[in-house]
Amino acid sequence: MTQHQPLAASNARVKEARRLSRRPERTERRLFLADGPKAVEGALSVPGCVVEVFATAAATDELATLRAEAEAAGAVWTPVVDKALAALSESVTPAGVVAVCRFLDRPAAHVLDGLDLAVLCADVRDPGNAGTVIRTADAVGAGGVVLAGHSVDAYNAKTVRASVGSIFHLPLAVAADPAEVVGQARGAGMTVLAADGVGEVDLFDADELLRGPVAWLFGNEAWGLPAELAALADHRVAIPIPGRAESLNLATAAAVCLYATARVRG
Repeated sequence: MTQHQPLAASNARVKEARRLSRRPERTERRLFLADGPKAVEGALSVPGCVVEVFATAAATDELATLRAEAEAAGAVWTPVVDKALAALSESVTPAGVVAVCRFLDRPAAHVLDGLDLAVLCADVRDPGNAGTVIRTADAVGAGGVVLAGHSVDAYNAKTVRASVGSIFHLPLAVAADPAEVVGQARGAGMTVLAADGVGEVDLFDADELLRGPVAWLFGNEAWGLPAELAALADHRVAIPIPGRAESLNLATAAAVCLYATARVRG
């Protein structure tokens, strides 16, 4: 393999990649950064996703298999100095590799078509929550995730990191109108279940609903689902809380609902 001189932090290519830390730049170029070996490995599992991998000298030596996979996939492996890698990574302790990746999202109607389990997020603002929901959806075998409304950017570095590679494992959609997405899920033959603390259906009594094709609808961390959006769902489902806690964290609530669905289906 040809070994090139490592690029400095001042290099134009490094600076251009660094600009992908800003959402407008990502949106315009439809590119984002995947930080760390696990994320890069996940990105390489999607044909044509990875454009270029920036790596320190130490990572290049340690991750020979990953480099071979990247080059076999047609991605450029670019050595950089440690300071340049640190400029690209938002991690406190950078793991040595950052990949420039193409956007993954597809239209919501395409993602939802033919699914028997989907996750719809409306105005989910916290990147850690969004990434964890994507990870949980992947873990239970959901067929796709839609981030709708004013949800956090799916390609925010914290969202990608919190998904621990799952963002590359299942279909993803980004949509402007949560109400339209609910209609698309119903049009695809799924029963839409809104997770709602005051829902009329107790999750522990929802087994029959969970056996059929289902799209779970989750709202904002602070105020949940707007009444008008929850009303578009087929049912509003409440997670019972026998203890004194007022509510559950969004990602925790999503995990409870999704695993309840998986349990019913065996």
